[in-house]
Amino acid sequence: MDRSTTLKVFESLGSSVRLDIFCMLVQAGEAGLVAGEIAEALEIPATNLSFHLKAMLQANLVTVRQEGRYLRYRAHVSHMLRVLAFVMENCARAEAGEGVCAARPRRRADPVDPAGAIPPT
Repeated sequence: MDRSTTLKVFESLGSSVRLDIFCMLVQAGEAGLVAGEIAEALEIPATNLSFHLKAMLQANLVTVRQEGRYLRYRAHVSHMLRVLAFVMENCARAEAGEGVCAARPRRRADPVDPAGAIPPT
């Protein structure tokens, strides 16, 4: 697991529709749902659903299997658990100033100091 993969997952879940889809698929379990069931439940057009599912496939949040004319989607729960483990492990290491999630001082814009230097405390 790496930072880039983790960011893709969280960016994908930043959409309320995608979060709803992921939750539905988690609840559906191993049976998963076909695309039409998801579109109907969320009351969105198939083209919009296709856009969201493609993004979720790219983030490895869902898996898909062809079943005749239908595509059945399932939540990729094991991947999500690895992402969460990565975040938790790196947050714990960040306490020691290590890891990819370690807090880094950021410059901020200040109306008094346009250069953005952080004023001393």
